[in-house]
Amino acid sequence: MLLSPFAFLSAHAAEGVDITRASLESTEDGYRLSLGFSFELTRGLEDAVTRGIPLYFTTDVQLTRPRWYWFDEKAINASQTIRISYNVLTHQYHASISGLLQQSFSSLDDALSLVRRPSRWIIAERGALKPGETYHVAVRMGLDVARLPKPFQVHALNSSDWRFSSDWHQFTFKAE
Repeated sequence: MLLSPFAFLSAHAAEGVDITRASLESTEDGYRLSLGFSFELTRGLEDAVTRGIPLYFTTDVQLTRPRWYWFDEKAINASQTIRISYNVLTHQYHASISGLLQQSFSSLDDALSLVRRPSRWIIAERGALKPGETYHVAVRMGLDVARLPKPFQVHALNSSDWRFSSDWHQFTFKAE
């Protein structure tokens, strides 16, 4: 049986994170990013979180403004981390956003809904972008291996179960 060279790529993409929705809007508070992700945890990641190892999912956002005379201007770099953990004594999953907001859930799937559909978060204040200018927005989300306990960081480097991230999703935004 002969496989096309793209068969591996589509199988690999199914194991990671897909960005289903990404948009940026200007509000009175600032620039809000709205995102949606589609993914399923690997068996290794599910086992780790149910055994008490917290998982950290980090979303990175970069806004650049193209310039013809020099390198692109890096306007905004922002990130948000959602921590998912399990308390064995209470049989509750906990999710916290950048250490501020914490919620409890009865199932892992419910806790992951906070990662899959994060609330619209402000990535920049109102005056951070130049009105009328077009910006390139790049977004990605993945497991932040650097925040894991040290023994798991070493294991994550050698195991494909722990490689869990999306590709960069890019779109343009015209500042108001």
